[in-house]
Amino acid sequence: MELRWLEDFIALARTRHFSRAADERNVTQPTFSRRIKLLEEEMGVTLIDRNALPLSLTPAGEVFLGGAEQISRIARDTKVRCGAIREQEQNRLSFATTQTLYLSFYKSWLQPLSASHDIDVDLNLKSTAWAGNDFVRALSQGECDLALCYWHPSIEFIRELDDDRFEHLVIADEALVPVSPVDEQGNTLFELPGDARTPLPYIGYHESSFMRSVVQQFLLQQLTPPQLVTMNENVHSVSVKAMIKEGFGLGWLPRRLVQDNLKYNSLALAGGPEWQIPIQIRLYRLRDNNHRHLSRVWSLVEAELSTGTPVVV
Repeated sequence: MELRWLEDFIALARTRHFSRAADERNVTQPTFSRRIKLLEEEMGVTLIDRNALPLSLTPAGEVFLGGAEQISRIARDTKVRCGAIREQEQNRLSFATTQTLYLSFYKSWLQPLSASHDIDVDLNLKSTAWAGNDFVRALSQGECDLALCYWHPSIEFIRELDDDRFEHLVIADEALVPVSPVDEQGNTLFELPGDARTPLPYIGYHESSFMRSVVQQFLLQQLTPPQLVTMNENVHSVSVKAMIKEGFGLGWLPRRLVQDNLKYNSLALAGGPEWQIPIQIRLYRLRDNNHRHLSRVWSLVEAELSTGTPVVV
């Protein structure tokens, strides 16, 4: 049964005339009559008394009319509600970021910035579990409007975002710092560079993460490389931090992720400034994305960056 058949029947019940009802429904009379017949066949009863002038409904037709009007009304209301949802979704910007950057940037910076200008930016929560190249794919395929990512020249998969299809803003400078657990007295448990006889336990990054190649390249460039033995690898910095806090080894983490831990001595630096790795935090978008609010948000971020005030300290 098609919804338009119900509308046909309601029109016929109102006009009591096949020709006028067909005109109202903008179809030919033969087509209209055939659809009413199909409706009766579907229901298995006669709905129209064709022997009466003007046409009248059979008792079954009277019952069916009430149901048809109710169904038609529900369908119209549902269509309006779905249209409102569609419009809301079209107005909403989709934002993707890593778990670490969600904690340090989205809630404290982008969400308040967009809310203060009445722009709906919707965080794709699934993105906080994505591997690095998932962000490149999502931007390329239009699955998100904005992506906030770490950047370093050694991250191969992020280089795809350097071509003319994309543009970016440097949101902040960041550094990966070597971090160690502490003992009960707050003393650093592991300090770089270690020695060959007692290599330091190392909590590293999985090959699909942003940070794996960054740390690897940095270590290869050291004249005196640290003596490390890999105990565990994770995709996300938050997971690396958890392993370090449990005392399993040292590792490199974004400074913003551990600044409170360092301040309150629940973690400690495992080496001096020479062991820190500079990286950037960048906001990316697809150039030909014509979302109605994207350019506005981009301009707001540019204006904020132009003041020279740090986005997030």
